[in-house]
Amino acid sequence: MSDCNIRIIAPSLLAADWSKLGEEVRRAEQAGADWLHLDVMDGHFVENVSFGPQFVAAVRPHTGLPLDTHLMMTRPDKYLDRFIKAGSDRITVHVEADHDVSETLRRIRAAGLGCGLSLNPATPFDAVVPYLDQIDLLLVMTVVPGFGGQAFMEAETMPKVAAARDHREKHGLSYHIEVDGGIDQDTVAIAAAHGANVMVAGTALYGKADMAAAVTAMRG
Repeated sequence: MSDCNIRIIAPSLLAADWSKLGEEVRRAEQAGADWLHLDVMDGHFVENVSFGPQFVAAVRPHTGLPLDTHLMMTRPDKYLDRFIKAGSDRITVHVEADHDVSETLRRIRAAGLGCGLSLNPATPFDAVVPYLDQIDLLLVMTVVPGFGGQAFMEAETMPKVAAARDHREKHGLSYHIEVDGGIDQDTVAIAAAHGANVMVAGTALYGKADMAAAVTAMRG
């Protein structure tokens, strides 16, 4: 079984209690999470502001789990080095952002990190096709990025997840397919059926008293 067929659970620290960050990081690790997902929002590319490289650096000493950093930024290329130095293990950038996508992906890979590319619900799958042989991960946003708690956009996004799976198989590629937005114990099965294997969830994990049980249920 290749890695891209193994289901990976990635709690989003956006939903954690930041006043006790170390505890919340360890809570996810002890619950059986595989990765930790960090949503970086610049207030420009999306209409919200979250955190920057200092937050990633603050998380790093508390865990050995891979830090899956998602840059929802207009100019990810300008800030890339800071997120590399902060301790990210994988960095995902948006195809819609204002940068040379191939060059940004090249820089991420040259730093020894996993490189990911993301597309929003309104963006057609064709927009990412030229780059699929350059990435380790494709993140299909399953809500409009910028705010938590939105409903899963199945009709708009699942055909793109399926297209990503079919393209990967047809061309012998090995990228993960990640989904983020409205993922819970019910929608995870829908996403998996279409080909997603990395599940980012915020309140569906951090909002549960028994996070381990929630992770186990999401793993299926």
